[in-house]
Amino acid sequence: QAQLVESGGGLVQAGGSLRLSCAASRRTFSRSVMGWFRQAPGKEREFVAAITWTGSPLYSTTSMKGRFTISRDNAKITVYLEMNSLKPEDTAAYYCAAGSGFSVLPGSYDYWGQGTQVTVSS
Repeated sequence: QAQLVESGGGLVQAGGSLRLSCAASRRTFSRSVMGWFRQAPGKEREFVAAITWTGSPLYSTTSMKGRFTISRDNAKITVYLEMNSLKPEDTAAYYCAAGSGFSVLPGSYDYWGQGTQVTVSS
Protein backbone atom coordinates (compact mmCIF):
# COMPACT_ATOMS: atom_id res chain seq x y z
CA GLN A 1 0.00 0.00 0.00
CA ALA A 2 1.30 3.41 -0.90
CA GLN A 3 2.30 5.46 2.09
CA LEU A 4 3.67 8.96 2.44
CA VAL A 5 4.24 10.47 5.87
CA GLU A 6 5.19 14.11 6.26
CA SER A 7 6.92 15.60 9.28
CA GLY A 8 8.76 18.74 10.29
CA GLY A 9 5.96 21.27 10.28
CA GLY A 10 5.34 23.65 13.14
CA LEU A 11 5.19 27.24 14.26
CA VAL A 12 8.01 29.56 13.22
CA GLN A 13 8.54 33.29 13.21
CA ALA A 14 8.75 35.22 9.99
CA GLY A 15 12.26 35.00 8.57
CA GLY A 16 12.83 31.59 10.09
CA SER A 17 13.41 28.22 8.50
CA LEU A 18 11.88 24.78 8.54
CA ARG A 19 12.79 21.48 6.95
CA LEU A 20 9.95 19.20 5.97
CA SER A 21 10.50 15.50 5.44
CA CYS A 22 8.38 12.95 3.64
CA ALA A 23 9.06 9.30 4.29
CA ALA A 24 7.71 6.97 1.65
CA SER A 25 7.26 3.29 1.16
CA ARG A 26 9.92 1.94 -1.17
CA ARG A 27 7.35 0.87 -3.72
CA THR A 28 5.88 4.38 -3.84
CA PHE A 29 9.22 6.15 -3.91
CA SER A 30 11.10 4.08 -6.43
CA ARG A 31 11.36 5.81 -9.81
CA SER A 32 8.61 8.25 -8.80
CA VAL A 33 8.52 11.96 -9.18
CA MET A 34 8.09 13.40 -5.70
CA GLY A 35 6.34 16.69 -5.16
CA TRP A 36 5.37 19.15 -2.48
CA PHE A 37 2.14 21.09 -2.53
CA ARG A 38 0.52 23.38 -0.02
CA GLN A 39 -2.99 24.46 0.77
CA ALA A 40 -4.10 27.39 2.87
CA PRO A 41 -7.64 27.61 4.28
CA GLY A 42 -10.10 28.65 1.59
CA LYS A 43 -7.53 28.34 -1.19
CA GLU A 44 -6.74 25.76 -3.83
CA ARG A 45 -3.88 23.34 -3.50
CA GLU A 46 -0.74 25.04 -4.79
CA PHE A 47 2.37 23.53 -6.33
CA VAL A 48 5.58 24.15 -4.41
CA ALA A 49 8.26 21.95 -5.94
CA ALA A 50 8.93 18.55 -7.48
CA ILE A 51 11.96 16.38 -8.06
CA THR A 52 12.67 13.48 -10.37
CA TRP A 53 14.22 10.17 -9.40
CA THR A 54 17.58 11.44 -10.63
CA GLY A 55 17.32 14.68 -8.67
CA SER A 56 16.21 17.23 -11.25
CA PRO A 57 14.09 19.87 -9.52
CA LEU A 58 11.12 21.91 -10.64
CA TYR A 59 10.04 24.92 -8.63
CA SER A 60 7.03 27.14 -8.44
CA THR A 61 7.58 30.45 -10.19
CA THR A 62 5.84 32.34 -7.41
CA SER A 63 7.41 34.07 -4.44
CA MET A 64 8.53 30.69 -3.11
CA LYS A 65 11.23 30.42 -5.74
CA GLY A 66 14.67 30.99 -4.31
CA ARG A 67 13.53 30.39 -0.75
CA PHE A 68 12.54 26.73 -0.95
CA THR A 69 14.77 23.81 -1.91
CA ILE A 70 13.62 20.28 -2.66
CA SER A 71 15.90 17.28 -2.37
CA ARG A 72 15.61 13.53 -2.04
CA ASP A 73 17.63 10.74 -0.54
CA ASN A 74 16.83 7.61 -2.50
CA ALA A 75 18.69 5.40 -0.04
CA LYS A 76 16.53 6.71 2.81
CA ILE A 77 13.41 6.83 0.60
CA THR A 78 12.77 10.34 1.84
CA VAL A 79 12.15 13.67 0.15
CA TYR A 80 12.84 16.98 1.84
CA LEU A 81 11.68 20.57 1.52
CA GLU A 82 13.99 23.16 2.99
CA MET A 83 12.14 26.42 3.55
CA ASN A 84 14.02 29.61 4.35
CA SER A 85 13.04 33.25 4.89
CA LEU A 86 9.53 32.14 5.74
CA LYS A 87 6.70 34.63 5.47
CA PRO A 88 3.25 34.65 7.07
CA GLU A 89 1.77 33.94 3.63
CA ASP A 90 3.62 30.62 3.63
CA THR A 91 1.24 29.43 6.32
CA ALA A 92 -0.52 26.33 4.99
CA ALA A 93 -0.79 22.59 5.21
CA TYR A 94 2.07 21.10 3.20
CA TYR A 95 1.52 17.85 1.36
CA CYS A 96 3.92 15.35 -0.11
CA ALA A 97 2.92 13.56 -3.30
CA ALA A 98 4.27 10.83 -5.56
CA GLY A 99 3.55 10.20 -9.19
CA SER A 100 4.91 9.43 -12.63
CA GLY A 101 4.46 12.84 -14.20
CA PHE A 102 6.88 15.72 -13.70
CA SER A 103 4.21 18.33 -13.33
CA VAL A 104 2.87 21.26 -11.33
CA LEU A 105 -0.64 19.82 -11.52
CA PRO A 106 -2.00 17.94 -8.50
CA GLY A 107 -3.82 15.55 -10.81
CA SER A 108 -0.51 14.21 -12.08
CA TYR A 109 0.28 12.69 -8.70
CA ASP A 110 -1.14 9.37 -7.64
CA TYR A 111 -0.36 9.24 -3.94
CA TRP A 112 -0.62 11.83 -1.21
CA GLY A 113 0.37 12.18 2.40
CA GLN A 114 -1.84 13.52 5.16
CA GLY A 115 -0.04 16.85 5.33
CA THR A 116 1.92 18.75 7.92
CA GLN A 117 0.94 22.20 9.13
CA VAL A 118 3.32 25.12 8.80
CA THR A 119 2.39 28.32 10.59
CA VAL A 120 4.49 31.45 10.20
CA SER A 121 3.88 34.22 12.69
CA SER A 122 4.58 37.86 11.93
